[in-house]
Amino acid sequence: MLVQPSFFAPIIQYVLIADQEEIIFEKQDNFQKQTYRNRCYIYGANGRQLLSVPIQHSKSNQRQKTKDIKIDHTFAWKKNIIKSLESSYRSSPYFEFYEDELMQIFEKPHKFLLDLNMHSYELINDCLQLDQKFSFTNDYIDTNVKDNDYRFLANARKMPAYELSSYTQVFDDKHGFISNLSILDLLFNEGTNAPDYLTSHSNLTINKF
Repeated sequence: MLVQPSFFAPIIQYVLIADQEEIIFEKQDNFQKQTYRNRCYIYGANGRQLLSVPIQHSKSNQRQKTKDIKIDHTFAWKKNIIKSLESSYRSSPYFEFYEDELMQIFEKPHKFLLDLNMHSYELINDCLQLDQKFSFTNDYIDTNVKDNDYRFLANARKMPAYELSSYTQVFDDKHGFISNLSILDLLFNEGTNAPDYLTSHSNLTINKF
């Protein structure tokens, strides 16, 4: 299965990951804006809330590969994300259970976005007790060349509304159930039940959009 390394990826990506024995991460493609490479969505008090990691842009305006993207630490992005997560999930059933592991992500001074995303992936795998092998592309793989190519799921602008089963969310009494948020939303609300939730959707049809 070929996917983009994403920042606390959407639940739909983990529905696929949970059903795979091996994952291949694309790192040789050109970085694209408005993707889940450097953003995720959580459930905030006002509904769907964006969390983003600022990146350093090329001064020459040339395209940069995903593997070369550096994080822009001149912004207080870590502080803002931690504050948002605490505001959204402090009252959730499992936030305190995973809090210490989560903070390790933001305590480490990641230089490259890819390293941050892989750290988040490994953390989530540990929490979900997933144990897939993973590797990286050595060269860019053109679209429609490889089976099980799900790199399109990193496109935050075109993600369709997948019909995922509802579960209790912190603010669902205000805004109802919001589907396919960051895997963090499922983890903090469902905890040890999250793996069963993912496998219950293993037959979901996921078409390229």
